[in-house]
Amino acid sequence: MSSVVSLRNFVNSSSVPIVVFVDVQKEYQAKPRMLAIPEIDEALENCRRVLEHCRSIGLPIAFVRFLDDSAFFNRATAFARWIDGFEPQRNEMIFERSSPSCYACEPFTSLINQCRGGFVLAGFAGESACLSTLIDAYHRNHKAVFLHDASASHALDDVSAVDVHRTVTKISGIYGEVYETSEWIAATLPRKLGNGKKAGG
Repeated sequence: MSSVVSLRNFVNSSSVPIVVFVDVQKEYQAKPRMLAIPEIDEALENCRRVLEHCRSIGLPIAFVRFLDDSAFFNRATAFARWIDGFEPQRNEMIFERSSPSCYACEPFTSLINQCRGGFVLAGFAGESACLSTLIDAYHRNHKAVFLHDASASHALDDVSAVDVHRTVTKISGIYGEVYETSEWIAATLPRKLGNGKKAGG
C-alpha cells in the first residue's frame, strides 16, 4: 500500500487532499426511520475523530449533503440537517446534490478537478454515496481515499448491513485507496523537523 501523503508541515500544499464528509445528516441516525443505519455509532465516532484531526492541523474540509423533495432529505425537515457536532464552520466548504455521487454537484466536481491532492472520503451511506463517488473519481483519474470504518452501509434484502459494508470496502479498493481511520490519522500527522536536519530530511 502506498503512503497516504507526507504533510511535513504542509511544505508541498499541492499534495494536500480535501477531506470530504458526505451525508452526515440526521436521517441516517433517526431510528426507526427507513434510512437509519443501525450500525452507525462506531462509524460516526470515527468521523468525529477525523473531523477533529483535520481541524486541529488545518486540512481543508468539505461537507456534501443530499437534498431532494422526498420525505427523507427534504430541506424543510429536521432529518436533512447535519448530525450534531458536524455543523460546518465558516471556513469549511458546503456542497449539495440530489443524486448519489458527490460528482453530481458541479461545483464539487470543479473543485476536485483543480485539486492535485485528491480527496479523502468519510460518511454515509457506504453502498450508495461513497461507492458511487469513488467510482466517479476513478473514471476521472482523481486520487481518492476511503476511510472504511468512518462509514457504514444499509442492509440489502437478506444481506446484513455489516456484510454489505464489508463488500463495499473490498470493492472500494478497486477504485481508490482504503484506510482505517487510526492508520490515516497517524499517517497525516505533520512531522516536526529534528534539530540539525535539513528541511524535508
